[in-house]
Amino acid sequence: MSSVAGPSGLDRFDLAILDILQRDNTTPQRVIGEAVNLSAPSVQRRIRRMEESGVIEANIAVINPVSVGRTITVLVEVEVITETAELIEAAKRSFATCPQIQQCYYITGNADFFLVMLVATMVEYEELTKTLFFGNNNVKRFRTTVVMDRVKAGMTVSCPDNRNG
Repeated sequence: MSSVAGPSGLDRFDLAILDILQRDNTTPQRVIGEAVNLSAPSVQRRIRRMEESGVIEANIAVINPVSVGRTITVLVEVEVITETAELIEAAKRSFATCPQIQQCYYITGNADFFLVMLVATMVEYEELTKTLFFGNNNVKRFRTTVVMDRVKAGMTVSCPDNRNG
């Protein structure tokens, strides 16, 4: 296995380790080492380096939202009136601090933000719209889509395969 680093500075060993950790970050380093042909201490050093450099952003448990009462997923496109840096940053802060917003993207196109929200009831969502959207003088409009079925959800990142260069 070649250890030549790719454009991201990650070599094939790092990418293989990341692939394993994304499937189960509780995999023992000894087991990871056996899978990628490295010693457990080498795996540990590589993981620590990737954590310190920000490649690995967090080690978290992925929870089924239904199991904790978050039975409704809502997708929301938000269009703002004015896109000054100050107002956009204020919107980002507002969305980032709302616990029901699972993901927030500042986007191009017809809308300015795209939100993925998890709520227990539509009443809860309606209450959130009052503060997040109707209560924000810079929100021009928002469009809501309610998810009928979660076909695929995840945060895994497809790591490139460096075998061919």
